[in-house]
This record gives sequence, structure tokens and C-alpha cells, in this order.
Amino acid sequence: MAQQQITAQKQQELQLQYTTYKNNLQQLAQKIGDVEQETEEHKLVLETLDPLPLDRKCFRMVNGVLVERTVKDVIPALKINSDGLKKVLDELVKQYKKQQDDMEKWKVSFE
Repeated sequence: MAQQQITAQKQQELQLQYTTYKNNLQQLAQKIGDVEQETEEHKLVLETLDPLPLDRKCFRMVNGVLVERTVKDVIPALKINSDGLKKVLDELVKQYKKQQDDMEKWKVSFE
């Protein structure tokens, strides 16, 4: 009887670990999706602004406030933000793959 309690407790711990791994992977996948969407939005805006004259006025949202700028001012800031998002995306993908590998190793250890 004591053996059954130990195995039931062990089974609950293993289920909790598995759920934790799955939740972490799901959260990372959600973050990756969000960053990919932001990157695509930046790319679209850059493609839209590229053919425009540099002295043309445009508007940019900065901390929730719409500010008037010129295309010449906005393009470099967008490129910097886009590059930063790509680096974040690469890091998140690495974290996801590592988490996935850790989960696979954990699964194999119990087979």
C-alpha cells in the first residue's frame, strides 16, 4: 500500500513536470508569434516609406503619443527597431529549441 502511494505521488510529480514543460513551450511560442508579427509590421512600414521623398511628413506612435516626423527621421529608427526585433526573435527561437530538447531528454529518461 505504501508503494502505491509513492508511485501515485511520483506520477503526480511527473505530470506536473510535463505540464510545466508544455506551458513553458506554449508561452515561448506565443512570444515568438508576437515578435514575428511586430517584425512583419515594421517590414511593411519600411517598404511603404521607402519610395517616398525623405522630406515628406509622416506620423509615428511614440509611447502612445502620435508625433509628426519626416520620413528621413523615421526610417533609421524603424530599421533599428526592426533589427532589435530580429535579434529578440532569434534568441526566443533558441530558447524554444533548448526547452524542447530538454523536454525530449526528460521524456527519454523515463522510457
